[in-house]
Amino acid sequence: LRGLDDAITWTSRLKVTSVLHALPPPRTGRSGRPRTKGARLGTPADLAAAGTWRTTRVRRYGRTDTVQISETTCLWYGPFRAQTIRVILVRDTHPRTRDGDDRGYGLPLITTDLHSPAEDLIARYAARWCIEVAFFDARQSLGVGQARNRTRLAVERTVPFGMICLSLTILWYAIHGHSPRRHRRTTGTSPLVHHQDRTVLRRHGDQAPPRHHRRTFSAPSPLPGHTRRNPGRPRSLGRRRNMINHKCETREMI
Repeated sequence: LRGLDDAITWTSRLKVTSVLHALPPPRTGRSGRPRTKGARLGTPADLAAAGTWRTTRVRRYGRTDTVQISETTCLWYGPFRAQTIRVILVRDTHPRTRDGDDRGYGLPLITTDLHSPAEDLIARYAARWCIEVAFFDARQSLGVGQARNRTRLAVERTVPFGMICLSLTILWYAIHGHSPRRHRRTTGTSPLVHHQDRTVLRRHGDQAPPRHHRRTFSAPSPLPGHTRRNPGRPRSLGRRRNMINHKCETREMI
C-alpha cells in the first residue's frame, strides 16, 4: 500500500485499536534526523472524543441517512509510514441499536484520497457490498478461483472469464429465465407447514396419495405342518450342533 500510484486511492475500515499520529512538524534547520511523525493522537475513540462533528446526509444502502461526520488528516505510521491519510468517523443521529455507539462513533474509515468529499467516500464504501456478493456467487456457483493455473497469463484470463460467465448467467435469468407468474406461484404458498413439531407436505387435490418408499419386512411364518420347534433358528445351526456332538462322542469312545 505504500507504493500505490497517485491515480489509485484506497479506502477501508480502520481497526479500533489502531494508533494514529499527527503530521510531522516542519524542519527546524538543526543538525540531526528530522522527525517522521508528529504527536500521538491515539485510537479512533480518542479522535471521536476530541474531534469536531458536523451533520450531513449520506446516500448509502439504497436510502438517504442523516449522519454525523468527523474528519482528521493524520498518519497511520505502521502500514503507511510517512504517507498522509484521512480518517473519517461516522455515527448515526438515531442509532439502530439500544446502547448506541459506545465508542463515540459507529464506522471508522481510512482513505488515501485527500480530495474527495467525505459523503462520497462513505457512499463508495457502502457500495462495496454488491461487489462482495458478486465475488461470493462467483466462487460458490461457478468455482471461480479453483482452477489450477501455473502461468501468469492463465491466471489473468481464468478469473475474468469466470466473472464474465457469471454476468451472462445473471443477464439471461433477468431477461429470459425469470418468470413473474412462476415466482408468484412458488412463493405464494410455502411447501412446508410446521405445526405441532410436525412437518406436513401440502399436496394438490389432483395429486396421487403418497406411496411408502420403504417396505416393511417381517419374519417368515412357518409353513403349515412344519415340524421345527423354532422356525426363526437357521437350519445350519442344528446340523453343526449335531456334528459337534458326534465328534465329542467319537473322542470319548477312542
